[in-house]
Amino acid sequence: MIRAVDFCFFLLKAAMALLLAGMVLLVFGNVVLRYAFNTGITVSEELSRLFFVWLTFLGAVVAMREHGHLGMDSLLRRLPPNGARVAALIGHLLMLWATWLMISGSWVQTMINLNVSAPATGISMGVFYGAGLAFGVPAFLIILVDMYAIATGRVDIRTAGFVRDSEELSTLDDHVEPQLAAPTTKR
Repeated sequence: MIRAVDFCFFLLKAAMALLLAGMVLLVFGNVVLRYAFNTGITVSEELSRLFFVWLTFLGAVVAMREHGHLGMDSLLRRLPPNGARVAALIGHLLMLWATWLMISGSWVQTMINLNVSAPATGISMGVFYGAGLAFGVPAFLIILVDMYAIATGRVDIRTAGFVRDSEELSTLDDHVEPQLAAPTTKR
């Protein structure tokens, strides 16, 4: 099961790389065509915007699985173990609620815009709004799995690292912790 999930996330990362490459090719190609040949790719702007939206939402799913989103866990570190567990579960319930709002809103917008075509490409605008579903459903499942791990005690919430306080601190921690672990001797 874990290998299948890892493979799915590998496919997500590959799709993100393809979307980014597509964006670069479309935008750069359009710039070259405009300046060098006084022409352009008509669908370039619309497709690159669609690729960007999907890239952002798929990246958010990958970051959620890797617990790469920024957050604040200083309160959890100060609470006793049971208090930290309850606070983390409440926080995860709030995330489930927000994710459910995202899923339901994306579903409604996708259904409303399913028969609406984009002006240049003719692609259904439901594809554009479907990116919210592509984020919401996996994110909901990831949050449920994390909640189960917290509720059953499989994870010590105070040391699990579900969030990062800041990018600078996480980078600093990666460099400082190995030095602190090494024994020091005075001469």
